[in-house]
Amino acid sequence: MENIQHKYVEVRGLKLHVAEIETGPAVVFLHGFPEIWYSWRHQMIALSTAGFRAIAPDYRGYGLSEMPPEPEKTTFRDLIDDLLAILDSFGIPKVFSKFTA
Repeated sequence: MENIQHKYVEVRGLKLHVAEIETGPAVVFLHGFPEIWYSWRHQMIALSTAGFRAIAPDYRGYGLSEMPPEPEKTTFRDLIDDLLAILDSFGIPKVFSKFTA
């Protein structure tokens, strides 16, 4: 896990946490509820060994990401917009995605 870097991205007024291993083409891991990025740590390491860039954000209000002012009003659209803003900030135009519910 020493290869996993932790970054923060300012997105729409919130500081969102992203765990990442930079290597090659990007794969994004999206955690379920009420999990956090840590659920993907083993898969992130395996994929980075295979030459991929592994990215696992904590959703707003989860893990090390800041809580929005009115968390009960968060929608899936907010989560998608947050993810797109994170990818834009990293300059990543295309990713592979793995999601767990």
